[in-house]
Amino acid sequence: MSDTIILLARHGATGSNLARPYILQGRGVNFDLDPLGVKQAEALSVELKDVSIAAVYASPLKRSQQTAAIVGKRHGLEPVIIEDITEAETGEWEGLSWDKIAAGWPKEKAAHDNDPSKQGYPGGESFLDVRNRCIPAFQALADKHAGETIFIAGHNVVNRVSMADWMGIPIRYSRRLPQNNAAYNVILFPGGKVHVQTVNITRHLSGLIPPD
Repeated sequence: MSDTIILLARHGATGSNLARPYILQGRGVNFDLDPLGVKQAEALSVELKDVSIAAVYASPLKRSQQTAAIVGKRHGLEPVIIEDITEAETGEWEGLSWDKIAAGWPKEKAAHDNDPSKQGYPGGESFLDVRNRCIPAFQALADKHAGETIFIAGHNVVNRVSMADWMGIPIRYSRRLPQNNAAYNVILFPGGKVHVQTVNITRHLSGLIPPD
């Protein structure tokens, strides 16, 4: 039997992603895609148009659902919502810039920067919490679609911590894995194992990646 393949994307950009300074969005900030984010998702759909995709999945958040719907439309597929792959709960830091977070929670931010798997978002989740709910959800989808290719519109933290776990990288270092908006990763599930084949594919996003 051929490998199960998960095409794990990050959603297209929202206004919070494009704000400078960057605005933290977890679950409480539930904006639609920015017009640039729609273009990014459309470019991703073109990138994957010739791939035989059996199913499309999204988190409950609008930015994930809209990205998945744009990709799925080319394949005649509607996104199926999976609660456990929603973005991290960012608690008291929801909707704030990192500058404001540093000013208001200097000790907590320093601890979070050092090891987000231990120091979570105040009132929210740690990266380890995210890992513990996402990995079983991804494995269940891989088992359900044995030998098939599926598309999942994920999130920044969700994707990073999951791939770090699959790659044997300590969760505290997962932020070193790049995840551009509407980029995607190729994850293989051969014989019950997991192999991250490619990380953060952006070739379809020429001219659609804003400067930092």
